[in-house]
Parts: sequence; C-alpha cells; structure tokens
Amino acid sequence: MAGPDLPIEPDRPGGVDQPRIGVDEWVAEAEERRERGRGAGAFVSRGWAVTPPPVKLLLLVAVAGTLPLWLNEGDLFSYGLYTLLYAVLALGLNIVVGFAGLLDLGYVAFYGFGAYSYALLSSNHYGIHWQAEASIPVVVVATALVGLVLGFTSRRLLGDYLAIVTLFFGQAFVAFTNNANPKVAGKGLTGGSNGIPGVDPINFFGYELHSTKQYLYLLLIVFVLAATALFFLNQSRTGRAWRALREDPLAAETMSMPVNRLKLMAFAFGAGTAGLCGAIFAAIQTGTVPGNFDISLLITIYAIVILGGLGSIAGVVVGAIVINVSFQFLAPSNDHPELKRWLFYGAILVLFARIKPWTQAAVVLAGTAAFGIVAHEIVSSIAPSWTAGSVVDAGSAGDQIRDWVIIPRGHAGFHTLAYIALVGAIVALSRLRGWWRAVGLIPTLYLVAVVWENVLVQQPAVTRLILFGALLIALMKARPQGLLGTARVEIV
Repeated sequence: MAGPDLPIEPDRPGGVDQPRIGVDEWVAEAEERRERGRGAGAFVSRGWAVTPPPVKLLLLVAVAGTLPLWLNEGDLFSYGLYTLLYAVLALGLNIVVGFAGLLDLGYVAFYGFGAYSYALLSSNHYGIHWQAEASIPVVVVATALVGLVLGFTSRRLLGDYLAIVTLFFGQAFVAFTNNANPKVAGKGLTGGSNGIPGVDPINFFGYELHSTKQYLYLLLIVFVLAATALFFLNQSRTGRAWRALREDPLAAETMSMPVNRLKLMAFAFGAGTAGLCGAIFAAIQTGTVPGNFDISLLITIYAIVILGGLGSIAGVVVGAIVINVSFQFLAPSNDHPELKRWLFYGAILVLFARIKPWTQAAVVLAGTAAFGIVAHEIVSSIAPSWTAGSVVDAGSAGDQIRDWVIIPRGHAGFHTLAYIALVGAIVALSRLRGWWRAVGLIPTLYLVAVVWENVLVQQPAVTRLILFGALLIALMKARPQGLLGTARVEIV
C-alpha cells in the first residue's frame, strides 16, 4: 500500500533530496513565516487586518470621490469608471465563487442579459423609454430569475460538471445575441451583430446622468450599497452556510443544511448584481453589442476575484485596480504609452524586493545591470546592426534602454530565438537553488528585458494576456489565497 507523500527537503548534504521524517511541515516553516511577518509590508498588512470594515469602505469612498479632481475625462472613464464597474461585477461573482464555491463560467451572460434588458426597456429600439427607477428594478429581478433557473437546472452539479454547463450557457447567450434575431413587434429582438443602439442614459425621477463624473458617483454608490449588503450577508447564517457549502458540500448536506436552496440563492444574488452592472454599462455606452460579453471579459473578472482573494470584499477592489489599471496601461490606444515600461520594470523591482536576504537582491540587481552593459558592448563591437534597432514608445528613457538592451535591426528571426531562450532559461532557473538561482536569475532577467523590448512592447494586445497569466501564476505560488484572501490550513 502506498503511503502519503512525505515533504521533501531540497537542500540536504550530499545533494540528495531526503524526506523529513517526523517533522511537521507547519512547525518547520514557523521561522520562515515569522521572517515574512517583519518589515514595512508586514506592518501595513497587520494594520489593514485590524482596521474596521466601515473605515476601509470610507477610505475607498474618499479616494474614489476625488478622482474627478485630478483625472481628465478620458482617464476618468478608463481608469476610474471601469475599475468601479469591474469591482461591482467581481462582487457578484464573489457571491457565487468566493462565498458559495460554485464554479460559474456563465456569469458574463447575466451581465449581458441585464444590458440587453435595459436596452429593450429604455431605448429607441421599440420606442420604450422607461425611466431608470422603473427599468432597473425590472432588469435586476429578471436577471435574478434567469440565474435562479440556471441554478435550478444545475443544482445537483458540482465542480467541473457545473463549470461545463454554465460555460455552455454563457456561450449560448453570445451565439443567440449574434446570430439568432427573432422578430418581435416587427423588429429583431437583439439586433444581431450590430446590437441595440440609442440606449437612454440613466434617468432617476427626472434627473438624467450625462457626464463620466456622474456615472462614476453612481457606480460608487452602487458599490458601497452592494459591499455593505454582502458584508452583512456574509456575517449572517446564510453567509456561514455558504462558506460551509464551499468547503465541503457533502458535509454541509450531512449537517442538514439546505444545500440546493443555498446554491439557488447564490446564483440569484450573483445574477442580479451582474444584471444591475449590465444595465449601467448599457447606459454608459448608449448601446450594446454581443462583443461586449465574450469570454475575455469572463477571464478578466475571474482574474480580479482570484487576485484579490476568494470571498474577500476588499480584495475585489484591489484586484479591480491592479487588473484594470495594468490593462489600460497595455492597451494599444493608451494615451500614455511610456506607462507600459513603468508597469513592466516596476514589476521587476517588486521581484527584487521579494528576494531574501537583501544582499542577494543587491547582487542580482547590480549583476543584471552590469550584465546588460557588457553584453551590449560586446555585441555592438562585433556586429553593430544587432544593437541598431529603435526603441518603441520609450519617451525620455529611450537612450538608456537603447544602450543597455540588445535591439537588432534587420534580423527578423531574433524575436523567436529570444523568446525560446527565455523559456529555456526560466525552466533551467526553476531547477536551481540558493546562490546558484541568484546567479542564474541575472541572465534570465536580462532576457526578459530583451523579449519585452523586442516582442512584447510591440504587441500590447497579446502582452497583457501574457502578463496577466504570469501575474496570477506568481501570485498563486506566493499567496494561494490571493492578496487579501484568508489562508486555509489543509491536511493533505
């Protein structure tokens, strides 16, 4: 009979991995956890942990409320408005995934259903122009009912099976809005691939919203109300039952909890929140098209929830800020292209800050800088065309980058070779330990800079997906519970 896997200690005398027999892993890592609990980062983390939730929410409102004072209209729309919209959307997904532990991959369909429902009730499409105080409650209730129906049909499914059914629902919604366009009252219901234009702005009791600033404050109010409601819901018996369902559905059912009812409630609450966001989104865009609700948006919202921490209300704010701001930095239409490099090289500096001890970090930083200078000089003296390329969107830092990173001109195959070399270096680096890893990190980081300047910075649409993937992988390695999620202790 095969026994349980024993923890392996990698750095044993003689270079042979040996099992640590009789050593509890949690106790053995106590010193490492204490080391991580020191410094400025640990002080901020402990301060955040003891801060009361109302104070945290007040800080968010204070910061978000000042955004119109120091951001122009375009940046306020891209960085402020969409960050809040994603945060509210992530709150709804957190109900289903973070609180109840249900892997819902059709969540974006509820968002789209809310947008199309509002467009049908408040637009020129059928000549119906309900005001927001009438149309938005109808949209929220209707979307919650759709979530209830989906939850009812899949209430006995868990894990991968539930994910497949909900993913089918999400893709079916996109296919329906794109291709199926049944005639209702002489017009197509969804408008096909062209969608529904001419959607009315939000109008509450005669007060009509027009500017980005007004919609920002509306979303801020919606977020505060939703976060407050979810906080009290999470502290209630229903919230505790959801957490029990997330941890072990079979044990929850054995303890006489109404598992099916809890699933239906989670689906309905999450769908209603998504429907509300969809209605606001349709009003902001003054129209809706099927392309707004594809799988890329689902990936973005899931990344926000995972990055912030499953079940964490404050985490969705942090996740939305990190994901949306970095997403906008890497957008092809970004008005500040030099911000891409601030994001990239800032992430490199964060990596250096994680290296312990500090002497090792200093050696790696200095070694990477020296390695680049030497490599550039050697290549330039042998073949000047290999360092004669131009730097894209570098701003004032272009000269420094050109003198440090190898950027060739007229060598089309270099991009592919550099990318392959970087993948090989990362694989080799994962096999090294101690100071050997620090030494191997120097050429690897330089290769990262070479690939960035030659390949990634020129293809921002692909780059942001790669960076998001790398960000989530690194986070799951360092903090599996997310930035503000709660660590779980499991017996394996």
